[in-house]
Amino acid sequence: MNINITINNNTIKAQTDLTILENLRENGIEIPTLCQMEGFSPTGACRMCVVEIDGEKKLKTACSTYPVEGMNIKTHSPRVIQARKKIVELLLADHPDDCLYCQRNGNCELQKLAADLHIRERNFPSHNTNKKRDLSGASIIRDPSKCILCGRCVRVCEEVQACTTVEFAHRGNETSIHTAFNQGINISNCINCGQCIMVCPTGALHEKNHLSGIQEALNNPDIKVVAQIDPGLPVSLSKTFNFKSGKDLSAMVIAALKKIGFDKVFDTSFATDIRIMEEAYLLKQKLDNNISGPMFSSDCPAWIKYAEQFAPEFLPQISPLKSPQQILGTLLNRHWSKKQDLKPDEVYSVSIAPCTARKFEAQRDEMTYKGISAVDAVLTTREFIEFLKINGIDILQMEDEAPDEPFSSRSSAAKITAVSGGGTEALVRMLYYLYENDNIDNFRIKQLRGFKNRKEYTAKMGKRSINFAAVSSQKEAKLLLDELRNGRNDLDYVEVMSCENGCICGGGQPIGNEDKYSKLRYKTLYDMDSKESIKESYKNPGLQKLYDSLQTKPGDEQNKALFHTDFTKRDVYL
Repeated sequence: MNINITINNNTIKAQTDLTILENLRENGIEIPTLCQMEGFSPTGACRMCVVEIDGEKKLKTACSTYPVEGMNIKTHSPRVIQARKKIVELLLADHPDDCLYCQRNGNCELQKLAADLHIRERNFPSHNTNKKRDLSGASIIRDPSKCILCGRCVRVCEEVQACTTVEFAHRGNETSIHTAFNQGINISNCINCGQCIMVCPTGALHEKNHLSGIQEALNNPDIKVVAQIDPGLPVSLSKTFNFKSGKDLSAMVIAALKKIGFDKVFDTSFATDIRIMEEAYLLKQKLDNNISGPMFSSDCPAWIKYAEQFAPEFLPQISPLKSPQQILGTLLNRHWSKKQDLKPDEVYSVSIAPCTARKFEAQRDEMTYKGISAVDAVLTTREFIEFLKINGIDILQMEDEAPDEPFSSRSSAAKITAVSGGGTEALVRMLYYLYENDNIDNFRIKQLRGFKNRKEYTAKMGKRSINFAAVSSQKEAKLLLDELRNGRNDLDYVEVMSCENGCICGGGQPIGNEDKYSKLRYKTLYDMDSKESIKESYKNPGLQKLYDSLQTKPGDEQNKALFHTDFTKRDVYL
């Protein structure tokens, strides 16, 4: 229902089912917020969105107030601006003065608000206690001294990721956000997805930095430093470097890494094709033997940790395959190094991916062989951008370069695995070949595309019907797991990605306008898929050479030593 209200002396049509904040944005009027998040119910906790309404003694929060007929609102009156300034000044009084050293310098919402409100001096004495940082995690660092108690991390962890790793504690001036009993995040139930980092407005949460180790390796003449590039990385950089949104910058990224000093740069998509093929053989074997229950994907490390902690009864149904990152790392460590006459400890392997959980995955005990990790360091997309700046690289000046042999070729199916549903679509293409010995008729499976957190699809292959589900966000995964616990038994395969919409919205992506840019990344990947000729993993020309050199075939028992791993129940004490 539309009604008439007055905003800053202008009459507009407002929708009664939208808050004042939403109506303002519909009409091109922006007011600041800190606790508000798109798609979440409002709390009005930060008070930054207050507006002045005629007839009301107190200022009202626009995020939690709905318009009524004839309402007269002022969004930037002197009283409103003064209130917002006081809020920010109080936050700054309890905030460290270390902007120059902060991870979020230049991309901090509190810093921006202070500038927008023209706050140029301290009006309240500083009360910052310099709370101790939590450096215990493999992926995420917490800095409580920079927390402004907006509650965003609490809400995304509970309402989207179904983990409740962090929570409000204490009351009044003692209020804080921390893990259970304020212990280290390494012994908490955190799944390392990094979605808390993506919503944090300040530098209170950020990834554990691996840059220094990489720089040391690059300057060690006795070590060969190699990199692998995740399928979702090259389409995530265009905003930063002012390219057409969503543009694939793979060739420039490779050239930049070579310029920095990497000896070899490989494409993780090569290993993604291996994974798709091997998983198709495993699933076909399961179906042919009429084994009940769905097979679950295993390429998302955050999902794996969630399952180990919260759903251990499903671990036997999870694919034993390693993630593409770890498959390629293993090949580099145990196969490629031999071909190069190198010892495994003479190869320093770096993965670059839009994911914080990959850092945790790389240091898992299961991912080491004779004491050496398959992947030594992981850079998120954000860290990679910082890495280019540290090394003085202007990516705009790079001449395109191709990835190095032998891990260079890929199918377009491998690229779309960065999107929720894309991995299932790639698997369907491979299964169709195994069952029909032919290409699938329609490469575009619309039931597996789009931005829903759950997508389901039934594939007809000969006389068989195979039921697939693809879910993103742990909340949606939990809902599906509960359905399976309660007796649902019609699914054959379930793809789980912890981040909503998949790796294109991973916890290591650039922060800001996530919804807009994730849609552009999505479009770029599927545009690539529609235009490229090699759309199925089995057509990747480099795979046959690899299997020949390994003296195996896809699906062979011998491949388990390289490509399989184990997942075990993980006790959470806090």
